[in-house]
Amino acid sequence: MAKPKSPFTKAQLLPQEEKLEIARQKGELFIGIPKETYFQEKRICLTPDAVTAITANGHKVLIENGAGEEAGFSDQEYNDAGAILTNDTKKVFGCPMILKVEPPTLEELELIKPKTVLISALQLKTRQQSYFDTLSKKKITALAFEFIKDEDHSYPAVKALSEIAGTAAILIASELMVNAKKGNGLLFGNISGVPPVEVVVIGAGTVGQFAVRSALGLGANVKVFDSSITKLRKLQTHVGRTLYTSTIQPKNLLKALRRCDVAIGAVRGQNRSPIIVTKTMVENMKRGAVIIDVSVDMGGCFETTEMTTHDKPTHIKYDVIHYGVPNIPARYPKTASISISNIFTPYLLEIAESGGLENAIRYDQGLKNGLYFYRGILTNKAIADWFDMGYSDINLLIF
Repeated sequence: MAKPKSPFTKAQLLPQEEKLEIARQKGELFIGIPKETYFQEKRICLTPDAVTAITANGHKVLIENGAGEEAGFSDQEYNDAGAILTNDTKKVFGCPMILKVEPPTLEELELIKPKTVLISALQLKTRQQSYFDTLSKKKITALAFEFIKDEDHSYPAVKALSEIAGTAAILIASELMVNAKKGNGLLFGNISGVPPVEVVVIGAGTVGQFAVRSALGLGANVKVFDSSITKLRKLQTHVGRTLYTSTIQPKNLLKALRRCDVAIGAVRGQNRSPIIVTKTMVENMKRGAVIIDVSVDMGGCFETTEMTTHDKPTHIKYDVIHYGVPNIPARYPKTASISISNIFTPYLLEIAESGGLENAIRYDQGLKNGLYFYRGILTNKAIADWFDMGYSDINLLIF
């Protein structure tokens, strides 16, 4: 009888030496930061201080001339920080690692070399399949700001920008009550003998929490609505004082909206923000009241909201001032840039210390969560479901 053939070669059957994990070798980064071209986008991913920290660790940063100007950072400051400056956009996009605020356009993607690492926002709802086809064709590894998690399993980039949006919503409302056409001329601030400004906040997430803090700090009377009791309880704890909270019940909400001077909408949904305030509810609001719909980028939670721009931020409907700018943090580019920079500088240094992105995502689960493309292979289920594309689990690609 014939001897069964072994699936192993003779060499494979010989005793092998034990392989131990070797120390991670430090890698050298070469980061390209192009000038943002998206409409009204003034932010930049790294401040000069962050560039100093990165170049001091032996890494290179190539920045397009004028990239930080609108955020209040001059080319001279970047030059002093150790960055290389250039007018050549193509050269910047030719770097092995690209750092951007907005996702690159299709034209910009064409300038990126194959096997580049791209770190930027993704803004899934505004992407088209051609974007992902190009990433695949060029075998690009891509990370999205909004998917990266930190140690407490929250999303640091989303949280930071939500903090800005929540605080800004109140400051914008206080401006509009005085400056906008049909504004009611009220001042935020608890002035002796004058009834306080009434504020309604719909949504008790990070945006809602920071809007509540700012409104209370300016002496307003605040009412918060959310469908989740847990979120309302958490908000009370974070704010550190008792305030009016309610689940979203039309009768209570209508009563509060009738009396309020400012209404902030900060409710997000899976695909679209649910419409919580109907046209009829808005019709019943005070003349000159202000609506700030922070959820407008996901459709808005006020039925009457229309998307506007930083140049023409408001429209008036039923004598109520509506503010519908989708990218509120871009109104404060310096603050937003410092906030983004604080989040990404440690990640960049961690990637370098680990000897490259591949090693970093082996050790950092939160960073791994931010990965949506790995060498041209889609690794994110949410994107795959949204565009009906095939994907691979990143854990099967990286061991």
